[in-house]
Amino acid sequence: MASSKVLCVLMICIVLGSAVPMIEAGLPCPRIRGMIAPCLSYLQKGGKPLDTCCNGIKGLVSSATTPKDRQDACRCLQQSASMVSGLNPTFAEQLPSKCGANIPYKISKSTNCNTYIYLHNSI
Repeated sequence: MASSKVLCVLMICIVLGSAVPMIEAGLPCPRIRGMIAPCLSYLQKGGKPLDTCCNGIKGLVSSATTPKDRQDACRCLQQSASMVSGLNPTFAEQLPSKCGANIPYKISKSTNCNTYIYLHNSI
């Protein structure tokens, strides 16, 4: 008898738990990398960034709406910069301004994403 009550309660918990939609927290790095993938050629060779690159940068800025989103984006950009072979740090730093996007931190391996969050929130 007691085991059937426990089983019933367990089933209710499972049903109620599965009815709650899963909410994705923050901006996942693979999504961010997809947004900036068209920028790879510019980051290595310079010149004029492709329109698809600038659209990705602007999309990233508009998607990063919370402090956690901005921190996730900053960290992902930092990690991505470390993984790109032949990345020119100057081109990476200039990319937001060349695209007309307002990212008030350097896209760099050495960016302190925690400091950026506080600076951005005080603007």
